[in-house]
Amino acid sequence: MAIEDAAIEDADLLPTSLRRNTAIMAAGTATSRALGLVRNALLITVIGVNAGAANAFDVANKLPGVLLTLLATGVLNAILVPQVVRAMARPGGHHTVNRIVTLGITAMLGVTLVFTAAAPLLIASYTDGFSPELRALAVAFALWTIPQLFFYGVYTLFGQILNARSRFGPFMWAPAANNVIAIAGLIVFLVLFGPHAIPSNGDDPTALVGTWDAGKIALLAGVATLGIVAQALVLIGPLIKSGYRWRWQWSGPKGELDGIKRVAGWALAAVLLEQVGILFVTRVATHAAAQAGQAPDVAGNTALTNALMLYLLPHSLVTVSIVTALFTGMARLGAANDMAGLRAELSRGLRTIGIFTIYATAALAVLAPLAVRVTAPTASAAELASIARVVLALSAGLVSLGAMILVKQAYLALQDARSLFWIQIPMTATLILIAYGAQVFLGYRWWVVAIGAGMATSYAVATALRLGGLRRRLGGLDGRRVLSTHVRAFLAVLPAAAVGWGVLRVIPDPAGLSRWPAFGASAGWCLAIGALMAVIYGVGLVLLRVDEWRTVIMGPLRRLGFRVP
Repeated sequence: MAIEDAAIEDADLLPTSLRRNTAIMAAGTATSRALGLVRNALLITVIGVNAGAANAFDVANKLPGVLLTLLATGVLNAILVPQVVRAMARPGGHHTVNRIVTLGITAMLGVTLVFTAAAPLLIASYTDGFSPELRALAVAFALWTIPQLFFYGVYTLFGQILNARSRFGPFMWAPAANNVIAIAGLIVFLVLFGPHAIPSNGDDPTALVGTWDAGKIALLAGVATLGIVAQALVLIGPLIKSGYRWRWQWSGPKGELDGIKRVAGWALAAVLLEQVGILFVTRVATHAAAQAGQAPDVAGNTALTNALMLYLLPHSLVTVSIVTALFTGMARLGAANDMAGLRAELSRGLRTIGIFTIYATAALAVLAPLAVRVTAPTASAAELASIARVVLALSAGLVSLGAMILVKQAYLALQDARSLFWIQIPMTATLILIAYGAQVFLGYRWWVVAIGAGMATSYAVATALRLGGLRRRLGGLDGRRVLSTHVRAFLAVLPAAAVGWGVLRVIPDPAGLSRWPAFGASAGWCLAIGALMAVIYGVGLVLLRVDEWRTVIMGPLRRLGFRVP
């Protein structure tokens, strides 16, 4: 049956089980993200945004995630779900899964020990222009944070096994435990040491770095690591409840892991290339911070991290939930060599995700000045402005990011990681060229903003190339229907964005209030303007007959008990 067949054009684009799984994941992610916003606000209160200690901690605390992406997540996401689906369908497949987990945990432990010992080298690689004092502080933080790598790996392994067994909730809810512990630790820090000191114009930037003694470093970075430990261990109960019992399994039939090794090798190569781009842009961002000194209005690497957190919030709440729920089905279709089914699933995902990301792009672009105040309530007006500029640059890539992630999962369902590697080359080159081009042609005030624009551009490049390659594999992409949905959704969002921008121009500026009243006013206006834009957008979708809106809007309303036709 052709994708264009009218039988597909039903009211519910996503099956009931997929809607339910998406809702569970979205609820868990929303809770975790809400707690994460509280955590971020407390962290900014403790260390600031465009300050030396903030930039040092940001680099150190980012390293475990970077290393995990480099060494594990890309490979695990590439191989674990498809291989578990395949293994569980054959006799003795449980032993294959045990063997993957055994080798994975052992490798992660060894790598963690090596990288912890190499903390000074890693910090030197990811920073540019840091003073010796600031670099030493970053190394001290890193010695506490890099051990997170092992527990991130355990969390990823166990979580992906749960996902492959269609138990999606625990993986998305586990980060809430991490955030609860981190919030408690930051409150203790504030009670013991108080908020960060704001430097005056005459202060030596290194003087405040010297106030960080061993106790303060251990409390801040140690609690960050303790949260990741909890995030991993809380998955053990759901894993046992799902029926999986892990046993050490070192050996297996000859050739059992040959397919895994082939896919993992290319996946690792692609992730390695991606992280080369991250390394270079991190160096540009840290160099901007070093050039600015303590200037609060110049975005550095910490401002970039805060902008990415806000930018990825809608992506993680909805897009990742839909993609994760779709991936298990896509893996089954890929295993069965059902190209028509995979094409239909991809088309449905692209249309559904597009409906949400087009609205999220408009809302983020309009509300960025208010939203950054909500996520960083204790930051100064100058620091907030520096973050908002980066958010605006990033927002142009939100639609491409959602499509890029979904299309990547289709490649992995086909066990084709090699194509992803070759496509990663122009994607990484685009990001590096834009970042370093900004360093050459722009003042340091705009370097991190250019990084945001470079990321958005690289997502568009990758999406176009991945879709082009997949079109040949699947015998088409249902492109006319996908494009039609996106164009109509874009037309529907224009009046919503115009009204939102107009309201933003006439409301009282919260910047004139003190910090917490400004936070409350900003949050209230974000909700009000965002809701108004959503209503106008929804009306536009109905008028333009974009049926995919039912999946995004009606499903949640039904789950809340509303009777919806």
